[in-house]
This record gives sequence, structure tokens and C-alpha cells, in this order.
Amino acid sequence: MQKKQELEPMIDPRSTPLALTAAAAALLLAGCSYIPTYERPAAPVPTTYAMAPAAAAGAAQGPTATAPWQDYFADPRLQQLIETALANNRDLRVAMLNVEQARATYQVRRADQYPGVGLAANASRAPASGSGDLTNSFSVGLAISAWEIDFFGRLASLKEQALAQYLATEEGRNAAQVSLVAAVANGWLALLADEELLDLSRQTLSSREESVRLTKMRLDAGVASELDFRQAESLTQAARATLAQQQRQRALDENALALLLGQPLPSEIAASLTGSRLVNAPAMAPLPAGLPSELLTRRPDIRQAEQQLVGANANIGAARAAFFPRISLTAQAGTASGELSGLFKNGSWGFTIAPSLLLPIFDAGRNQANLESAQASRSIAVAQYEKAIQTAFREVSDALAGQATLGEQAVAQQRQAEAESARLQLADLRYRNGVSSYLDLLDAQRSLFTAQQAVVQVRLAQLQNQVALYKALGGGAPAPAQPSS
Repeated sequence: MQKKQELEPMIDPRSTPLALTAAAAALLLAGCSYIPTYERPAAPVPTTYAMAPAAAAGAAQGPTATAPWQDYFADPRLQQLIETALANNRDLRVAMLNVEQARATYQVRRADQYPGVGLAANASRAPASGSGDLTNSFSVGLAISAWEIDFFGRLASLKEQALAQYLATEEGRNAAQVSLVAAVANGWLALLADEELLDLSRQTLSSREESVRLTKMRLDAGVASELDFRQAESLTQAARATLAQQQRQRALDENALALLLGQPLPSEIAASLTGSRLVNAPAMAPLPAGLPSELLTRRPDIRQAEQQLVGANANIGAARAAFFPRISLTAQAGTASGELSGLFKNGSWGFTIAPSLLLPIFDAGRNQANLESAQASRSIAVAQYEKAIQTAFREVSDALAGQATLGEQAVAQQRQAEAESARLQLADLRYRNGVSSYLDLLDAQRSLFTAQQAVVQVRLAQLQNQVALYKALGGGAPAPAQPSS
């Protein structure tokens, strides 16, 4: 602690000690606060979801909680990937470090409310007044330097703002964790779909290459025309191009998943993907949507926006307190002497107290502008909080809409693929018997391949929609942190 002034000629050492004096001043003066009373804004969304299932509506009478990701994602391979991502993902690591930084900032603000005590020592040599003779002065003791007594709550407001920012950062980390879990799950499902589509493309290419071979034999025998051969060859090249596209997409999806994991995909998991099918993926448990109001406590991004609003509200208190006097206290207790050897002798002990007050009179409108800025920041935080609620409502509504329709779409797509398969068999039979043209057979092959691809894509969309609903409902995020203030 910096030294402010030399000790004066000693006061009676039996007088009130420095610590008691400081504590009494704090008790007498501290306690006022100009922070506006915080009121949570009303949620600007309907009270129910438009497409919530009947079971979810019945369950919405009480609070609902999403399951932890370990219980929701049952595939052991996916669980291993999520654990790896939580340990190695760099974005999540940055979010965790931001929490540590915000916690340290809060601790700094909290420490500002208490006096800092340090050891002060001073030695000087100066002319004495009147005689001009050089005199020595030595002092040593404990000192409090410019401790602001928070009579109007400026420091308390700043502490509350720092606490809210810390909590908001903690919720931001929770939101990042939920997003990471969902992203890894989606990336894993995309890889499963890529493997299934690759297998489908290889089978299709193989069958079309066989079709080209047979058509060439028929052409050489004079049974088929060159047009039939060229059509078969064109369809084969289209299948080869599709296979190359699927291989590229599979590599891109694996690279994206490796970035989320913070390391390459483990070799044993990569090997286990061969021959995988989405239909064999472990099922995810159904989730009751509950009421939109429950999102306020379940979604970490909404809790983050609310803490930012609380912090903006506290900033108004600090801006208001700036209009009032700032009271500070400088004090020192110890020993002083004109000779170094006499520092610790009887009669050299004492203390000094120097309170000061600074009242702003003219600041060219700075304090008023700071107050208006703080009020505008609170209005911005209110709008951001309401937008976070509306975004959450939309995400849940979208996921519920997908849940209500993707199941029917998947069933219809599967039936269409079965119908196209039967159509191909009939078209092949009719072509071999000379009833229909080769063009009909090729069209049936194209339609079956397209329908089979659509089955995989719709199944992927259905599973990823379940992941989206899990994330939209809060994703089993941890309960909000409550550090002591």
C-alpha cells in the first residue's frame, strides 16, 4: 500500500485503534444503494406450443427436466466421442477460461469494498522551518490508503454487476457445452448416414456396371440397340459420380467431427462405422416439451441473457451513485521519530486519520451521459433477453413440428422405396420379354436409387430433429451457479 503522508507528532497511544475506527466508519456510512429494483420481464411468447404432443401437454402440468446426455444418447461409441469432445474441444476450453476470468474480476470488485492494509515506511531529510537546519524523519507502521467508504453504493453496484457477469459467463459455458454435445451427436449421425449412402452408392454402381456388361453382350448379339447401351453407360457414370460425391461428403463430415473432438476420430470407432445403418442406431428417449415458461430455468442461454440484464441493471446504480460525494479514508498507525534508533521507543507510537470528500460540481455532463448510457444498456439487455426467449420458443416449436411430421414422412418414404423396388423388378421382367423399352427400365433404376437415398436422408433428419429438441429444451444443462456475494 502506498504511503500518503508522514506521521504527525504522536497522539496518545491508548486512543481508539485504527481497525476499530475504520470499522465504525464503515458501519455508519455504508449501506445506501441506488440500483433499480430488478423485475424479470414477461416472456413475449404464447403459453403453449402449437404442435406439442398430447402426452407432452399432459406432462406439462409439473416441471420437466431433460435427461443428462449420458442417459439420452445410449450409443457407447457416441458417448465416448462426447466425452472426448468435452475434454479436448478448444471452444469449450475458451468458454471455461472466460468463466475463470469473470470469477477473478468479481473477486476484485468484492475486494474493493474492504480496506487494504499495508506496511508503510518512510525516511526523509529536509530543512526545518525557521532555522533552515536539516532534520531527519523516520516512520513505519500499518497504513490504509484512500479506502473509499461506499456510502452511496457505487462499489456495491459494481460488485453486483461483476457477479452478474460472472454468472452470465458461467451460463455461457453451459450453453457452449450443450451446443457441443448436440453438434457431436449430429456429426456422428451424419457419419452413419454417409456410410449407409456410400454402401448404397457402391451397390448401385456395381449393379449398373453389370447392366452395362449385359447390354454390351446384347448389343454384340444384335438383340439390343446402341442407344440402350449408351443409356446404360450414362446411368453408370452418374452412379460413379454420385459415389465420388458421397466419398467427399463423408471425408468432410469426418473432418468436421474431428474439429469438434479436438483430435482425429479414434481408429476403433472409425473402423466400427463400416456397414453401419441409421436404422440400427440406439433409440433416443422421447422428451416432454412442457410449458414455454420452463425454458426460463432450463435453457442456459436464457439464463445467461437474464444475468446480463441483471448486470446492466446494477450498472445504473453505479452511474447514479457517481452524482453523489465520494468519501475516502487514509489512515496510518505506527511509530515515528527524528532518529532511526528511536523508532520503537516509548512515546513514539500513534496514528493519523485523514478522511476526504469529493463532490462533483461540474463535469461537462459526463455523469449524466454515463447514466443515460447505463439506462440504454439495460434497455438493450431487455430486448436481448426477450429475443433469447423468442428464439428458444421457436427452436422448440420447430423441433416439435419436425417430431410430428418426420415420422409420417419416413414411413411414406420407406413405402415409396418398396414400391420403386417392385416397379424395377416388373420393368426388368417386361424389358426381358420385349414388352417395354430399355428406357422404362433405366427410369425405374433411377427412381429406386433416388427413393433409397431419400429414405436415409429422412431418417437422418428424424434423428437429428430429436437431437435438436434435446438441445432446445436445455440439453440437461447444469443448474445455475450460485456463488456467495
